[in-house]
Amino acid sequence: MHDLGEFVSNSDMEAGEYALMDEAEAAMWWYRALHARLVAALGDVSGHVLDAGCGTGGFLATLRRVRPDVARFGLEYQPNAAARAAAKAAAPVTVGSVNAMPFADGAFDAVFSADVLCHAAVDPTLALAEMRRVLRPGGLLVVNMPAYGWLASAHDRRVHNARRVTAAGFGSALRDAGFGRVKTRYWNTLLLPLMVVQRKFLARGTASSDVAAFPPWLDATFHAMTALERQLPFPMPAGGSVLSTAIRPPLEPTR
Repeated sequence: MHDLGEFVSNSDMEAGEYALMDEAEAAMWWYRALHARLVAALGDVSGHVLDAGCGTGGFLATLRRVRPDVARFGLEYQPNAAARAAAKAAAPVTVGSVNAMPFADGAFDAVFSADVLCHAAVDPTLALAEMRRVLRPGGLLVVNMPAYGWLASAHDRRVHNARRVTAAGFGSALRDAGFGRVKTRYWNTLLLPLMVVQRKFLARGTASSDVAAFPPWLDATFHAMTALERQLPFPMPAGGSVLSTAIRPPLEPTR
């Protein structure tokens, strides 16, 4: 992982950013693209599913709509965001930290964590150990992370992101944490050149957020590009995000 060091000043994400997220995540192209990839990663897994660091509940609400067969649970550090998530998704959301989860060992069949392990308040080593602990043996872990330390921008500062990753580096971190069948892949590749321009030039020196309403035609165009990319039959060599899947290895039979 690439640690951004002093790039962030404190660990509490600004309340205004939660409000932006709450308003935008049902419609904004970025959230729709992310949630589509997370749902696809779930595959045919059912049972109990945890969104660890669920924010204001957008992914839990998506699961409610497209996967009514799963039992959905959320964990969120910020109490106001947790309350918003529970109301939006009609799911139980617990206030707590991914560094020390208030759940029993092996409680979940799948654990999701979307752009959470990058946060300054999170210790990735502790959080990955906790995610492994609360997964049942053979359970699925799905993690999304922002890519490349050099892409750090005003938005990272605003949401207190402390680290960005490469696919290879994060794959190694998952293996070191005891996960198996690790797969990492870049996505949001087709829009990466625009991300570079926006983050390193247009928004340089500002305190702006990447979460915003786009003109409908532009939002539709960006979403269509992510949907096209998702259909390509080969892995992307680079991208703005890294999506990873892994499993907690099954228990070996006792002798």
